[in-house]
Amino acid sequence: MNYFLIAGEASGDMHAADLMAQIRLRDTHAHYTGLGGDRMAAAGCHLHQHIRHMAFMGFAAVLANMGQVRRNFRIAKEALLADRPDVLILVDYPSFNLRMAAFCRRYLPQTKIYYYIPPKVWAWKKRRIHRIARLCDEVFGIFPFEPAFYAQYGYSCTYVGHPTVEGIDRFAQSQKTAPLKDKGQKMIAVLPGSRPSEIRHCLPRMLEAAHRMANCTVTVCAAPGIDDAYYTPYLSARDTLTRATYETLQLASAAVVNSGTATLEAALIGCPQVAVYHLACSRLMRGTRRVLQPLFFSIPYFTPVNIIAGEQIIRECIADAFTVENVTDELQRILYDAAYQKKMLAAYEHLSSLLGSQSAAATAAARITS
Repeated sequence: MNYFLIAGEASGDMHAADLMAQIRLRDTHAHYTGLGGDRMAAAGCHLHQHIRHMAFMGFAAVLANMGQVRRNFRIAKEALLADRPDVLILVDYPSFNLRMAAFCRRYLPQTKIYYYIPPKVWAWKKRRIHRIARLCDEVFGIFPFEPAFYAQYGYSCTYVGHPTVEGIDRFAQSQKTAPLKDKGQKMIAVLPGSRPSEIRHCLPRMLEAAHRMANCTVTVCAAPGIDDAYYTPYLSARDTLTRATYETLQLASAAVVNSGTATLEAALIGCPQVAVYHLACSRLMRGTRRVLQPLFFSIPYFTPVNIIAGEQIIRECIADAFTVENVTDELQRILYDAAYQKKMLAAYEHLSSLLGSQSAAATAAARITS
């Protein structure tokens, strides 16, 4: 069969490539085209557009690149009509992908549409759930509570597992023995995010807090696609830069993590952490958090760790709460309060049980090809 995949960011490119590999195990004649990145291309997808021309984050970035955004829509529409795929697979990237789903449903009604890693409608823009259900033949969620959320509206969603679980499992299997942590000198891992803007806004405060910890080394984990030179202006002589993120988290006594999937990775590896996130409107939120947050978000937490658990497992220093002092206080507690650290690690175990051990890509692939 012919499969057309759309991923608009680096994470989507990775997850789409894993899904492609699993589909090919079940459909040896699978032919792939679409929009994505290097991982998808390496997995055998003919790209009509590369994610380097698609990964615009935030309203301002989209507005500044509106010409390119329009070109991306035109390229995708023309490619769909030319390729006439049997299956359209959407991977995250909601604003773009929902429009393409509507286009495909209208002009290629025989094409099956699957959404892998759907929009987080349970967090905000709940109204999207009706559009998703109307346009897609099946929705594959990666959060264990998503099927119940969809059911509240009379729709179905299949929980296929979380891709991060499989990635951590592969890492664990590659480690013959767990490395021993240096009890004499603790190491703090700093994960400042995957986008230049995140690194620019977050890394200085993250490092300042980490540097306040006595007798600790600091290792900054670089993101894929970001050159080492981008980090250099922020690093001191005592800091180490690495791309071995999982190995670093395994060795670290604590981590300061930019909110996102990285918090889940740290939790599944078993590294105690504090989450941070910069918001441009942080000054506005000061003193008005209780009023503003419910207007924009349907959940009380920001990190996947706390969202999945339904409780605060790790402290979230978000917006106006993201200060050097708050991060420093939490690092002190993680490093020197044994009972607090033990409680966090026990909560990680519960989190792992909620996620399960199934392969998200394999489960989704089996349903797509059945």
